[in-house]
Amino acid sequence: MLTWVVYDITVDKTRNKVVRYCKNAGLYRVQKSVFLGDVEKNRLDELHLQCEEIIDKKTDSLYIFPMCREDFDKVRTSGNAFDRKLVSDEILSLFF
Repeated sequence: MLTWVVYDITVDKTRNKVVRYCKNAGLYRVQKSVFLGDVEKNRLDELHLQCEEIIDKKTDSLYIFPMCREDFDKVRTSGNAFDRKLVSDEILSLFF
């Protein structure tokens, strides 16, 4: 499932852990506080639990937006945008 993870985290140590969790889940960083990628539901649930345990719910925010492929294909970008094929694992499927 294609998923966006967007966060605003005040403490560097916590933010770095969230970055590591996102990368370990197979997500790609598309902006400083935005990750995107194709993640299985159980892995996504695990990521959510990991992040929920460490963020400060009074000051931090974390959003996880699942998106179907049809809607992802409608995403519009401008400027220095992310590699759409890499993020949606289209490139990986060519090799496996």
